[in-house]
Amino acid sequence: MRVTAELLGHAEAALADLLRFVAPADQLLSQYFRRHRGLGQKERALVAEASFAVLRRRRSLEAAAGSTEPRALICAALLRHLGFSARSLDGLVEEARAQRVRAVRADGLPDAVRADLPDWLWERLAAEHGREEAMRIAQGLLNPAPLDLRVNVARITREQALERLTNDGIEAAATPYSPAGVRLKAKPAINHHALFRDGLIEVQDEGSQLLAWLVAPRRGEMVADYCAGAGGKTLALAMLMRGAGRIYAMDVSAKRLAALSPRAARAEVSNIHPVALAGENDARAKRLAGKLDRVLVDAPCSGFGTLRRNPDLKWRHGPRAVAELAEKQRRILDAAARLVKPRGRLVYATCSILRDENEAIAAAFLSARTDFTKVHAGTILAAHKIPLDVRELLRLWPHVHGTDGFFAAVFERA
Repeated sequence: MRVTAELLGHAEAALADLLRFVAPADQLLSQYFRRHRGLGQKERALVAEASFAVLRRRRSLEAAAGSTEPRALICAALLRHLGFSARSLDGLVEEARAQRVRAVRADGLPDAVRADLPDWLWERLAAEHGREEAMRIAQGLLNPAPLDLRVNVARITREQALERLTNDGIEAAATPYSPAGVRLKAKPAINHHALFRDGLIEVQDEGSQLLAWLVAPRRGEMVADYCAGAGGKTLALAMLMRGAGRIYAMDVSAKRLAALSPRAARAEVSNIHPVALAGENDARAKRLAGKLDRVLVDAPCSGFGTLRRNPDLKWRHGPRAVAELAEKQRRILDAAARLVKPRGRLVYATCSILRDENEAIAAAFLSARTDFTKVHAGTILAAHKIPLDVRELLRLWPHVHGTDGFFAAVFERA
């Protein structure tokens, strides 16, 4: 596609909006496109691709461009990562700058710049995992994520879903770990497909899908998704329960929970009961204390495990925010634990890659709550014939497993 001065101007303006970091990048980009409805599909795609390339590789692009200006960063992204030649940008970027951008070698940059991470985040990863593994983690988070789907295996088999997708010209394959997962080669508008409209598939990363098998709800049980949000994991739990039993979808945001009802209707699920919590001491939640068989806590977190999809998070969250989140996670886990009945299961999960939000929270919980013991996550997955070699705690990495970065710890009440 040819880059014109006008299109470059749109990419520059859109990136300038994103670099203010006043809201999630995808929201800001959608707002920009609504203000500029004259942009065609291909033009929007290029603006989005270039802007997100800068968010992913901001530090190395600043080093290559010798500038922090949005226009310089967009041009550097086009030249270094999106396959454009200096000739194709002739008249749009100075020849000297194009030569500089192409000449800068990644192996000559400082580690944090090579990793395209803030200094504090690089230093923390290096301290936790060692320099070489930290660099592999960082590089894995720089690649765009694939589009994963969860097949509603309560109503259709994965093989049937794959056949229908293939017949419609959509290249897809079974994911290696989730028994219900499908990974698409491209990123079509899957929400327009009949499988999606009929509630037979949902967009969900494979790592997120696996949490349902760690909770492993049985038919007829009482279950809670304590931080349900819009209900993606709630629907996965309902799928495994095959419509029998009761699932409480709990969240402090009534607005997020409102998105669950149409999704549940589409999936033909009727045993989900949304509960908008007033806080960690909500009266309705207290009435369920000690009564639930299984509780999932997918806690609010930094989201650094999803940097492939949300690269702006590494620039929006700092160490202070992580410390505040860790304190919130401890409170939420303690509140959710009250709901679990004796011999019931509690699963704590995040999409973070930091120990402060993961292992440290699990350890603190076990230290404070002697009525809970740790359950081996690998043993649970093996019982479901999921070929994933994990230890007591579930740890998923983009560069190892091809999923988002996920953590999960499983506990049982004595």
